[in-house]
Amino acid sequence: MAFQTLNIALADDDEDDRLLFKDAIEEIKIKTKLSLFTNGKELMDYLVLPNIILPEVIFLDLNMPIKNGMQCLKEIRENPKLSNLSVAIYSTSSSERDIEDTFINGANVYINKPNSFGELKTVIEKVLQLNWQYQTSALNRENFLLRI
Repeated sequence: MAFQTLNIALADDDEDDRLLFKDAIEEIKIKTKLSLFTNGKELMDYLVLPNIILPEVIFLDLNMPIKNGMQCLKEIRENPKLSNLSVAIYSTSSSERDIEDTFINGANVYINKPNSFGELKTVIEKVLQLNWQYQTSALNRENFLLRI
């Protein structure tokens, strides 16, 4: 059964980056509903509200004030209600340490913020299509890899 709309969340303290992301997501072919947050605390406060529709994908900037992306990632993975959410780290950092730390802490994908609007649209669409497969087919993360 296919989703009518894919719910997306972006937490990023840079207003220009949020606006560019919003513009890019409006131009891709997948129908989405985007929720924007200016820092990790806003995102986490929202995610734990009762009776909300959780996002299928969270794009999470690492370097934010109040609560950074790594703190959010750890809280998401430790919360049983949120632990299965797909988290895409979306950062200007290309530090191997940041990439390794987010991988170890359970991020699904790490994206360096693209330099152009076209690249941004392409990367967002690729991430959403990857997640879309999990949501609309018989595949899921628990049985995708067969261990013998």
